[in-house]
Amino acid sequence: MKHTYARAMERLYIACIALSAAALVLITLAIPYGVFMRYAMNSAASWPEPFAVLLMVFFSFIGGAAVYRAKVHIAVQALVNAAGPGARRVMRTLVDLCLAGMAVFMVFYGLELSRTTWNQSIAEFPGLSVGLTYLPIPLGGFITLLFIIERLWCGDPPPESVMYTDQPEAE
Repeated sequence: MKHTYARAMERLYIACIALSAAALVLITLAIPYGVFMRYAMNSAASWPEPFAVLLMVFFSFIGGAAVYRAKVHIAVQALVNAAGPGARRVMRTLVDLCLAGMAVFMVFYGLELSRTTWNQSIAEFPGLSVGLTYLPIPLGGFITLLFIIERLWCGDPPPESVMYTDQPEAE
């Protein structure tokens, strides 16, 4: 069961990376287009900046979940490194539990924010609901929570793994 969950989390991790990369590429295309239209064509496009902001929100919350799983997020390690192995394990578990609380907060209040703003629209994208643009917040919180469960239940994912091998469960 643990192996199946870990494999599913690996696939979710890869999806988060792919979606975040796609958002970053689109941002990289939209901003220069806006600059070109404004300064070279003297005809400013109204959509590139808000489009890039929406993608940055998506990139931040979905990519944030991925960097947590990969253990490449910003972390101050001085105290953890100074502690013994037992205290280190307790500290890491405590941090994961605090982050789980934050992820639950993101899910519940992010959904409330999305629900509250669902009937509002963005001026540059009249057909796009503001509530829809806030959905990366609860989605990122939920994915982060799944990755925390993986870390607490299955341990850290193997660093060399891009996809877990299809080995039979060892339980």
